[in-house]
Amino acid sequence: MTRADLVIVANRLPVDRIEGPDGEPAWRRSPGGLVTAVEQVMQGMDGAWVGWGGQPDLDLEPFVFDDTLLVPVSLSREDLRDYYEGFSNGTIWPLYHDVIATPEFKRSWWDAYVRVNRRFAEAAAEHAADGGFVWVHDYQLQLVPQMLRELRPDVTIGYFHHIPFPAYALFAQLPWRRQVLDGLLGADVIGFQRVADAGNFQRSIRRLLRYPTKGDTVTVPTIDTTPRTVISKAYPISIDADQFLELARRPDVIARAARLREQIGSEKIMLGVDRLDYTKGIRHRLKAYGELLADGLITGEHVTLIQVASPSRPGVEAYQDLRDEIEITVGRINGDYSTVETTAIRYLHQGFPREEMVALYLAADVMLVTALRDGMNLVAKEYVAVRQDNTGVLLLSEFAGAADELGSALLVNPHDIEGMKDTMMRAVSMPVAEQTRRMKTMRRKVIENDVAKWGKKFLADVNALRPREVGE
Repeated sequence: MTRADLVIVANRLPVDRIEGPDGEPAWRRSPGGLVTAVEQVMQGMDGAWVGWGGQPDLDLEPFVFDDTLLVPVSLSREDLRDYYEGFSNGTIWPLYHDVIATPEFKRSWWDAYVRVNRRFAEAAAEHAADGGFVWVHDYQLQLVPQMLRELRPDVTIGYFHHIPFPAYALFAQLPWRRQVLDGLLGADVIGFQRVADAGNFQRSIRRLLRYPTKGDTVTVPTIDTTPRTVISKAYPISIDADQFLELARRPDVIARAARLREQIGSEKIMLGVDRLDYTKGIRHRLKAYGELLADGLITGEHVTLIQVASPSRPGVEAYQDLRDEIEITVGRINGDYSTVETTAIRYLHQGFPREEMVALYLAADVMLVTALRDGMNLVAKEYVAVRQDNTGVLLLSEFAGAADELGSALLVNPHDIEGMKDTMMRAVSMPVAEQTRRMKTMRRKVIENDVAKWGKKFLADVNALRPREVGE
């Protein structure tokens, strides 16, 4: 059996199963942000990826795709209902996003979460080389580090948390709070998006487990006399800036952006690109934009809003309700303020290939990122990266992780509708000189601190704990 020096463990494999040209099942690389981030780290390495294959009851043997060993973990429909839609997205997701929606604490969901996390840990343990490195990703798999440590004490374990980690007062509501902390502390290095998230985690450690913390470290007692030192700190994730710059320079993408502007026809284009999720602040954005139209401060001829809302978790009732609410709001605004020639909001409930997204970024005068709570928000960084002429305005929620790095954006509190309206008006009327000054500063940060640098920083701390470096 093939064993790998580097094993990635994530909820999904980095591929999607499709029908091939001959009618047989085939695989294609997934466009997700995690895939893009981690593949930079895996280049040229003996790597494996453990994850779900994307379809229920899909029982497959490990296989090689683009020189990476893929290890599918089978999940039944019941697993998906209770572990994924249930505990991961009905309990952890809303709890960790400031209880914007009410989390549910069901014991059957927790039992499924434990069961599925163990399945992932066992698959990783089976395919990790002696003394290898296993990198676990995100909130669906918070128990895997400790389970894996029990199975394979010889490996080094990293964990990266892609979403916010909540303040103690919120985290303490979780009935299984100690088990989750113990699960995470199975890792040697634990990464978060923001300094505040790492601080929230350490406060929970001190309050609930009474383990000492100092700086970026947690001291974890062990059965023998030597305690373990766990590194716990912020590693803000980023994008493959070069890849986006390459797309932004392509003549066909530039031409597509010009056609979009011509077809839309308004003087200014505002753009929102989000998963259809209640954490993204889409409702607040629409409310502010609708009120600007109602107040007569803008018209459809002056400003058009394009809202891309890619489908997300259709099996979760809160997401079904959100889609209904947003589509009713869009219909009402368009009914009141569109004309035969213009449409106030172009609403698109679908995903698009990266080339089309870059064309939209190039066409948009203002990018709206109004998340109520977000671990990072890579869309903000993608928009900044492609604006090579240093024009364009980023309106960014102060509650998105990207706000820590992109302080030259127009920062807003999305709960403050009047404040957001004022900032939208400032954005559409901002002089080019001010746009250039702000965008240059942000682009420099995004290009210098790209995803490769993120991976190197994380691995540097991992390698400091290992007898030999990853990739030696």
